[in-house]
Order: sequence, then C-alpha cells, then structure tokens
Amino acid sequence: MPVTIPAGLLAQRGLGDDWGRWLDRLPRLAVGLLDEWGLRQTGESLHGYCSLVLPVVDPDGVAGALKISFDGDDESLHEGLALQHWGGRGAVRLLRADPRRRALLLDWLPGPDLGDAWDVEACEVVGELYGRLHLPAMPQLASLSSYVERWLRQLGELGRDLPVPRRYVEQALSLGPDLLADDAAPVVVHGDLHYANVMADGAGEWLAIDPKPMAGDPHYEPAPMLWNRMAELSGPGAVGSVRDGLRRRFHALVDAGGLDEARARDWVVVRMVLNAGWAVQDAQRAGRRLLPDEQDWITRCIAITKAVQD
Repeated sequence: MPVTIPAGLLAQRGLGDDWGRWLDRLPRLAVGLLDEWGLRQTGESLHGYCSLVLPVVDPDGVAGALKISFDGDDESLHEGLALQHWGGRGAVRLLRADPRRRALLLDWLPGPDLGDAWDVEACEVVGELYGRLHLPAMPQLASLSSYVERWLRQLGELGRDLPVPRRYVEQALSLGPDLLADDAAPVVVHGDLHYANVMADGAGEWLAIDPKPMAGDPHYEPAPMLWNRMAELSGPGAVGSVRDGLRRRFHALVDAGGLDEARARDWVVVRMVLNAGWAVQDAQRAGRRLLPDEQDWITRCIAITKAVQD
C-alpha cells in the first residue's frame, strides 16, 4: 500500500514554507521508517493537526500506529519522552521512537474515542486521567512557563487589534504571570487532553494520546474539554443554556480531577484569551482579515471566558 498524505494534512502547506518542506519530505520519510522498522501499512493514512499516522503491523503481526510529527512543532517535541515516562499507565504505550525524525511507534488503540460519550461522563473520564498522568515532571521537559510567558508577551503586543473585550485581555495578562509564579511542584501536563485525544484500548480502559507535554501546573488542563464539542450545547438535545453546559463540564472536570476550582478557572481564562490572540496572529501573518471561521472561534473563546466566571 503506497503512503499517501491526507488532504487535511496537505492543507497545512498554507501555514508556511517550513510546513511545505516537511510535507515534501514526508512520503519518503514514512517509507524509510516502514522499511527500517519492518512495518507494513494496513489501512488508510490518518492525520492530526501536525502529524501523519499510519496503521501498521510488525513482523509478528502485532498492530501498531506509526506517527510522524511536523518537525517545526515545538509543543510535541517531547511527546515520546512523556509517553515513555507514563509507561502505558493512563496513556498509549510507546513501543519505539526516533526523536531525530519525530517518529513514534505506538500501540494500536481500536477506539472509540470520547466523541460520542455524554459530555459530563467524558469529563469525569478525563478528570480521572489527570491523576494518572500528572506525575512529577522530568527535568528534560520544557516548562509551561517557557511557553506561556512568550504567548502572553505576544498577546500584549496585539493591543487593540484583538477583538476581545479589553477587560478579558487585561485579566489574562494579569492572571498569567501570577499563575506561573505560584507553580512550585511541576507535573507532566498533557496540554491537549480532550474528547478525541482519549481512546479506548479494547480492554475497557481509556488512554490518552497525542500529548503536548510540558512541566507545569495541572490546573492548566481543563480548557480543551470546554472548547471542543461546543455545538451540542446549543443543539436540539441541549439541557439549559450554553453557559449552563460549559459550567457543568467545568465542574465535572474539577471534581473528578481533584483540582482547585479558582485556579482551574483562571487558567481557562488565560488559555481562551490566548487562543483568540492566535487567530488574529494567523490572519496577520497571512496579510488578510479574519476569516468567518476565525471570527466564530474568537466568539467561542469569549463565550467560554464569560461562562466560567459568571
């Protein structure tokens, strides 16, 4: 089966020349890894935002997933290190890694993910995973501070270009440094734990995949569970308002994860305002106005920021 690059991943070529160069190398890189590691592709190519995933079997017929990540994505740089540290406890098991080529061979997880689970139940699953994943951080991991300090500086530089109520921007710029200053015992933070990044292993256990690992505050984690699957909170089956639904999710995560409510809320505010800022930065880099989906995303960020504080 020839290695094909999914259209959704090829679309990332528009994000810059570094993406284009990596995508040009990717088919040859994938074939080389398959040959070297004695793997055979068994299904269609899959992808994430910045990675190619190939279903494979090894020479013994054992199923796995070969994952190759974009070499310009610094947030996933230590994915293999974190998976090795977790050792299959709460996260997919790492079988082999080539850090230079950003390649990982992982256990195959048949799924499903949490995308169809009742959202409060899914939040409880994720909250329980926090306790398994938040081990004391390894010294090799980049710190959460090293990312957030840079992101806050870039947010401050946007000034009035950011279409977010100024009080929320000022709040994020104030809360961020305070949260980072009070981060005394860093743990391994997954960084992107949401419905699609938790998979069933076939034996009834839920496992995390696709970490963006950092050393930092466990209260950083909840925000992705709020911004994903938001459409259902206003759909035909919704119970109460969007605000009510977001707050149900937030409290389910905090309770199941044993988190401090106020600290988790402050991190949600910081992360949502930063997310809005990145949409503006993407448009500025491309020399264009905000696209409709980017405007919708910023509206979503504002809604979450407001809901967790009302």
